[in-house]
Amino acid sequence: MKERTGKSVHLIKGAAAFAAVFMMFSCSLKYSESVNSEDKVPEFVFENTKMVRYEKSEPTLQVSAQTLEQYKNTDVTYGRDVSFLSYDDNGQVETEGSCGILFADNTKKIYELYDDIKLYSVPEKMRFEASLLKWNGRTEQLTSGRSDIVKIEKDDTTMRGTGFSASGVSKTFSFRGNITGTIETSNESKNQEAGENEQ
Repeated sequence: MKERTGKSVHLIKGAAAFAAVFMMFSCSLKYSESVNSEDKVPEFVFENTKMVRYEKSEPTLQVSAQTLEQYKNTDVTYGRDVSFLSYDDNGQVETEGSCGILFADNTKKIYELYDDIKLYSVPEKMRFEASLLKWNGRTEQLTSGRSDIVKIEKDDTTMRGTGFSASGVSKTFSFRGNITGTIETSNESKNQEAGENEQ
């Protein structure tokens, strides 16, 4: 079992802010789930919508989506083609992100992003790409699937690995599966493969 750790404060704060906006908005796109007859037709359909969350007259989060649908008797949210910006206390963009599908269970505080996920931490100049990420608001854990690849880019370093997790408590991230990476220096480029031993 392998583990790599590093700072991920702004990414985690961005994920938390992104999740928080959906606590104000209960909706779902129920394409494959069986539902009660009264829930088959959405109460509200939002197309090409944009929501902005404010605190003390300053924007803290902006979320845009191609489609959001709201049904009765549910506290679950689904969104399609979602993008967001989170802002710091000075009104500067802190995290940018997008995904193809969003699932949010506001009661359990579970938030899942699917399909072509892209996250960028502006202060740390760090990019994340993944096909699946889950945020647990109760434990403050951001995780990928065990075999799903997460790509991280910072400066001249690129890292890909499986079993990604980030903690909002310890402010670190780790990979528990195989890792590959590239580090570019001023003189040469090195490919580093992570095997059974930590490097």
